[in-house]
Amino acid sequence: MDKNFWNKIQTGVFVVAEVGKGFIQTEEDQAVEVYLKNAKELARLAKESGADAVKFQTHTIEDEQANVNVVAPHFKGADRYNWVKRNTLATPVWFWQELKKYCDEIGIIFFSTPMSRGAAKVLNDIGMELWKVGSGDILDFVMLDYIASTKKPLIISGGMSTLEEVDKAVGFLKKRNVEFALMHCVSKYPCPPEELQLQTVNFFKERYSIPVGFSDHSIGIDSALASVALGATIIEKHFSLSRDLWGSDHKVAMTPSELKEMVKGIRDMESNPSKKEKYLGNEIVKAGMGDSIKTLQEGEAQFRPFFRKTLVASADIPKGIKIKSEMLSAMRPQLHLKGLPSEEYENVLGRRSKLDISRGSPISREFIGD
Repeated sequence: MDKNFWNKIQTGVFVVAEVGKGFIQTEEDQAVEVYLKNAKELARLAKESGADAVKFQTHTIEDEQANVNVVAPHFKGADRYNWVKRNTLATPVWFWQELKKYCDEIGIIFFSTPMSRGAAKVLNDIGMELWKVGSGDILDFVMLDYIASTKKPLIISGGMSTLEEVDKAVGFLKKRNVEFALMHCVSKYPCPPEELQLQTVNFFKERYSIPVGFSDHSIGIDSALASVALGATIIEKHFSLSRDLWGSDHKVAMTPSELKEMVKGIRDMESNPSKKEKYLGNEIVKAGMGDSIKTLQEGEAQFRPFFRKTLVASADIPKGIKIKSEMLSAMRPQLHLKGLPSEEYENVLGRRSKLDISRGSPISREFIGD
């Protein structure tokens, strides 16, 4: 499958229907069997609408989210700890096994975004062959190091990040000889089309010499089609039965009929490149071109304290012990976990602890010796 993915983005456009957590559709909790039924229905509809892949999100709360009361700006329906806990309980390992098996049977690529190293291990164990790392985790070097060790291809999104941070993540992965693609993304939910900074697609291509795609959180299809005209080889859009359902991402999703229309536009453009001008000439698209650079917009910055991670001891670390990878987790939210940010991972590995560090404690610089 990984070869199919790379062949696809070298010869055409890889279309991802991003279900995320969209199998949760009611405020009231439901049985895992109901969530699985919903997920399978969305996978089937994504296949019927012409998507190449359907993507979900995988959580393991114990190494992702600290038990503190925070509510993210984009979803007021639940505090983060209980929302992540609900997602963890909704998707036991057999859920992912059954869902992948179903996707294989109907002929659509299944993959999921792990929200922590623990979640990545779950997905690797069931045989997932393509990774996606979301914008909030572009600096989770604990997880990225594990993912890189699997030697499977990776798609990573650059939303809510500065150019310096994207450079850092790209450098981390290139050093490990990982095959990966980078998605331009503006982390606003929904994002007004005029704020999409579409020229960043070409900026990334020229700066990094890797495949570049577009993860689109706007409503409508014109901007996604314009990004293809600009050279994006991966398109990711949230996907749902309806934008009126309860949950974190439905409001920015496209419906099956909209996905089908977008896929048709992409395939028409592939067979007839002259149609690119049609989409690039759209007034709302021209308004959203922006500058040829990567910028962190004010509306994105508000998410960083909630989704960026801190290095935390995943086990008790006695004084004088050399710190190994398995002794560390990267956990949200930095807003409350006052320690070294997750991108300091390599600077902590192999150093000796200066004192006893208890499991769950944020790793501070004063804890670390030579």
